[in-house]
Amino acid sequence: MDMNFSIGNGADIVVNYILDNFTPALDMIAAIIGFVTGGIQGGLLAIPTLLGIAILTLLSLWRVGWKFAIFTALALALVNHMGLWNGTMESLSLVLAATIIAIVIGIPLGIAMARNETLASLIRPALDLMQTMPAFVYLIPAAMFFGLGAVPGTIATVIFAMPPVVRLTNLGIRQVHEEFVEAGLAFGCTAKQLLFKVQLPNALPSIMTGINQTIMLSLSMVVIASMIGAGGLGNTVLTGIQRLDVGTGFEGGLAVVILAVILDRLTQSFGKARPNLFGFFTANKKQPEANTNNTAPLQKQEA
Repeated sequence: MDMNFSIGNGADIVVNYILDNFTPALDMIAAIIGFVTGGIQGGLLAIPTLLGIAILTLLSLWRVGWKFAIFTALALALVNHMGLWNGTMESLSLVLAATIIAIVIGIPLGIAMARNETLASLIRPALDLMQTMPAFVYLIPAAMFFGLGAVPGTIATVIFAMPPVVRLTNLGIRQVHEEFVEAGLAFGCTAKQLLFKVQLPNALPSIMTGINQTIMLSLSMVVIASMIGAGGLGNTVLTGIQRLDVGTGFEGGLAVVILAVILDRLTQSFGKARPNLFGFFTANKKQPEANTNNTAPLQKQEA
């Protein structure tokens, strides 16, 4: 008896079954994601170039400091000089859309994992699969289910980039000190109040790290997603590969690096104190006093 079983044939059967029975649901998902992606992209492309550079420069000045603001202004001016401003905004729109969707799904999932160990043990293998599967593999079902364009590119990006925010949300909540949780319960916090007023604020640095990593993975996947028509800077890189044009490929890659550095530094800044205009963190002087006040009750109890 022939007992051969092809995993590839099984995957084809599953995909064909989904296409035959869930097309309306797929169309609805595509419409929602297309609305989000198209709205962000239209808004970014409607901003004049100089105004866009000014906005990002001021944001860099506010969140990071004047040195990084100078870098942002010069780097974005270089991107515009290379004629890649529109491509950069298209890539940024895809990254933002994918990150928003990943956060909306990932943070509640991470919270659920932190509260339910059985659920966490079931979700971890799926996250491992999502992170270790080669990125190009996601393009095949995305193109089959949703066609070509920005929508399948966004969906593939969400699947590839979502695990970090799920894992680090779970980790951050689990690492909240038991004393904080016990204090919240002692003051009569409900489960909802304990989550939003104790656990999430203390887990915020870990969550922001997860969001930062999700943004970086989204940016790398957006370039790959240009193979199914996602557009943006990925088209420039792909054109350079197809034509063996080193200059075009280098310009597209340099624009991707600039966008990655800006997004990385900005998202990292939201996990720590905001600096003043001279680049010094304004909250550093208040930190020791806050720590003293927080530990005072504990010292009295020990006494």
